Amino acid sequence: MPIKVLVVDDSALIRQILSEIIKSEPDMQLVGAAPDAFVAKKMVLEKVPDVITLDIEMPKVDGLRFLEVLMNARPTPVVMISTLTEKGAQATLRSLELGAIDFVAKPKIGVAEGMAAYHQLIVEKIRTASNSKVKKSVGSTAPTVNKVSYSGTEKLIAIGASTGGTEAIKEVLMSFPANAPATVITQHMPPGFTSTYARRLDSLCQITVREASGGERLLPGHAYLAPGDKHMEVERSGADYRIRLTDGERVSGHKPSVDVLFGSICKSAGSNALGVLLTGMGSDGARGLLELFNENCETFCQDEASCVVFGMPKVAIEKGAAKHVLPLDAMGKAIMQSVEKMAAGSRL
Repeated sequence: MPIKVLVVDDSALIRQILSEIIKSEPDMQLVGAAPDAFVAKKMVLEKVPDVITLDIEMPKVDGLRFLEVLMNARPTPVVMISTLTEKGAQATLRSLELGAIDFVAKPKIGVAEGMAAYHQLIVEKIRTASNSKVKKSVGSTAPTVNKVSYSGTEKLIAIGASTGGTEAIKEVLMSFPANAPATVITQHMPPGFTSTYARRLDSLCQITVREASGGERLLPGHAYLAPGDKHMEVERSGADYRIRLTDGERVSGHKPSVDVLFGSICKSAGSNALGVLLTGMGSDGARGLLELFNENCETFCQDEASCVVFGMPKVAIEKGAAKHVLPLDAMGKAIMQSVEKMAAGSRL
């Protein structure tokens, strides 16, 4: 059965481009193209789409309000169509909190040409959304902050995620205490969104969260997020760990790549590191997590039931790279328990 897709966008040009992209794919069926939320509501009830592409900025009722109502009344996988602006990034993050699966960022200039160039990206995100689990997080309570007896700079936590990862990472980091080991994160995200995401996390967490700028020393109680257009690595500098950003080719299909981060952690920190692989499409991070496992690091994968997309963790588990397979709501506590054991084992 083809994937039934509904396009919702107030721009006739974007509706036309997305409609042509969807109609060109043999495994997809365009069931409608709505110019506003009112028409979209009627089409959702009549056509029962498998996936909706939804513009954030619409007149009358904006995309966020429509999404909120949709997720309460008829939860459906949604791919947001966002803008590469600060306001657009904030709205996109809010849409992911409300239950959207993923997003596509419209270029600032040359929108028609840019959207056409995103053909493959758009159809991949639609396919991923059609196989995802719709997660509603509206009204969810904040995770319990876990305590840990730890002081020092030798332990590191490395986290990787993709589709569904913005909310998963947020839940894990919100459970970290202010004295948690330095944490480095690679989340598949385009440039322009990672800085907004880091600020959002920083406002919610007890630890300090920053977008990495390169060269900084890793400090306990801090988390560093890879920029959306750079690979992030961790290097040893004497007794310190420092961040190195590089602008190389994509690795495992991505830049930033989780495999690049995990591989560098394996070399610089060895068994002092903990590797965590959360929800996401594809296999990025699985090879790197296996490297960490082989260095006798503690390695964690999110379980299938709690993943929005059980891709990256699944591949890692199949490779035998996971010492622990856990639901998302148990992940933060388990990580801190492992830190506690590692710290106790290193005391004289």
